[in-house]
Amino acid sequence: MKVAIVHDWLTIYGGSESIVRIMHDFYPDAPIYTTVYDKNNMPEDFKKMDIRTSFIQKLPFAKKKYTSYLMFMPYAFEQFDLSDYDLVISSNTSCSKGVITGANTLHICYCNTPMRYGWDFYHEYVRPKNGFARFLIAWMMKGIRQWDRLSADRVDAFIANSNNVAKRIKKHYRRESKVIYPPVRTSMFKKSDTDEGYYLVVSRLVPYKRIDLVAEAFTKLGLPLKIIGDGSEYKNVASKAGPTVEMLGRVDDETVLKYMQGCHAFLFPGEEDFGITPIEAEACGKPVIALGKGGALETVEENKTGVFFAEQTVESVADAVERFKKIEFDGDYIRKHAEKFSEERFRKELREFFESEYEKFKNGQNVEDFE
Repeated sequence: MKVAIVHDWLTIYGGSESIVRIMHDFYPDAPIYTTVYDKNNMPEDFKKMDIRTSFIQKLPFAKKKYTSYLMFMPYAFEQFDLSDYDLVISSNTSCSKGVITGANTLHICYCNTPMRYGWDFYHEYVRPKNGFARFLIAWMMKGIRQWDRLSADRVDAFIANSNNVAKRIKKHYRRESKVIYPPVRTSMFKKSDTDEGYYLVVSRLVPYKRIDLVAEAFTKLGLPLKIIGDGSEYKNVASKAGPTVEMLGRVDDETVLKYMQGCHAFLFPGEEDFGITPIEAEACGKPVIALGKGGALETVEENKTGVFFAEQTVESVADAVERFKKIEFDGDYIRKHAEKFSEERFRKELREFFESEYEKFKNGQNVEDFE
């Protein structure tokens, strides 16, 4: 069986790239088709893979400003000739599912999210723009959104990374999907009974993550908070941070583990499609204080592995912290809950899905008849 893997871009290593790596473990001879590849920002083992890039790779500053070429991405993916493959697997957050495959090729899409800036978060992306720039982006996104909806019909079977994403696939694409939660390195994050009294955030510092709310809330409460991460919001978050809030910037995995194992609780204030870091904290036996929306509703059990706050406001975060302080949590239960999302479980479920769907496809059965 000839297999090809398709991914939006390989410019930085994160959760979706770890999924691509696992897919490639299943099919080590499979080439990876992508718009842009920055070998200096990816793990060493990617250099041994057969990575095939689009014409966007050769455009100015593409490795850093690849999202600026969004208008060209539908065309770029449609130019990949995948006619020789039996199975095409796309890992999608943007346009990769739009590749064209023939009648004898099964196309399975692992959807991390329908295109965020085209659908659910469209207004958040457009709102900061002014005047002609706002008009131009709105006009551009209308065409992208139409293409995104139409290209969903090219996928034979969808996998959603959460029930939250499955609902959005149903809403925007009118398609059913099989939910397979993404892999979490629970074996790396060992349970710890150490509690050094501080609260912890580990996150990219970008606007929608709303780390500024946590910094402001903990300054108001006078409680110790450590923030790990970097990004465009660093200065804004730092400006809200009082004497009890410590900005640690970007650190290595070993340091993240150390701080997770020593924290009193983990904070997760953004609305995410799924959210891996809360589960990593839970794998350490640590409870989570999270926004009660999106993927957190599937990874945090209220009053058992953490508590929710209802709104993205300083007052709501502060209220959740006060409620949290009155609850006793069982670290062993929290750890056991996290193990439901292990990488071993993901590998088993994903491989079984690929094999069963391909068998149905070969036999002329309906591949969307999920069990």
